[in-house]
Amino acid sequence: MLSYLYEKWLLRHILRAGITVRHIILIIDESDLLVSREAVKKLASFVRWCSALGIETVGIYVSIAKELGGEIIEATSELLFEKISKALSRESASIEIYTAKSTKLLRGDAAMRVCVSIGFGGRSELTEAIRRICMRVQDGEIEPEEINEKKIESELVFRLEPDLIIRSGGAKLTDFLIWQSVYSEFYFTDVNWRNFRKIDLLRAIRDFQKRERRFGT
Repeated sequence: MLSYLYEKWLLRHILRAGITVRHIILIIDESDLLVSREAVKKLASFVRWCSALGIETVGIYVSIAKELGGEIIEATSELLFEKISKALSRESASIEIYTAKSTKLLRGDAAMRVCVSIGFGGRSELTEAIRRICMRVQDGEIEPEEINEKKIESELVFRLEPDLIIRSGGAKLTDFLIWQSVYSEFYFTDVNWRNFRKIDLLRAIRDFQKRERRFGT
């Protein structure tokens, strides 16, 4: 009962202050999704929570431990790819799901955008972008002097500039969106994904509303 009342109190204060989060990122570990079917289904709940708050873009990054090894990482990525695709298939959103080797567009005509990356982090994304730019220089399409921030950004897979990045399960950072998140606000919570509730999302947004964003200044 107290938790319910606190959730309503948070929501009331968030709405009163005005929803200033338009683009949110959730970072979770692969181990949190593999423990049960409900953990994967909760991703759909997270999308609906964000939609109800008027958040326009939701990004979800599933971090996969590198020490698992190449073949296990690939198998885990593809398993999660299928599970997450099924879990989000009924949501009213434009949904994109990526691994290092696979891409899937579930729907492309909805106002809300959901972008899921499974183990495909920022270093890999930047490496591929630079490789494509080098090939364009080699083919004579562009000159080296033309390479600037906009050129690099045009080659990135994720055209996302998140307002808020939520890291569940502790304070460990990942390399996801290392280029795009330079002005993002980070919120770390000890609550892992298995125990994550709507109230935890509201706490993160309320914390964001209290911050003074400087955008690098």
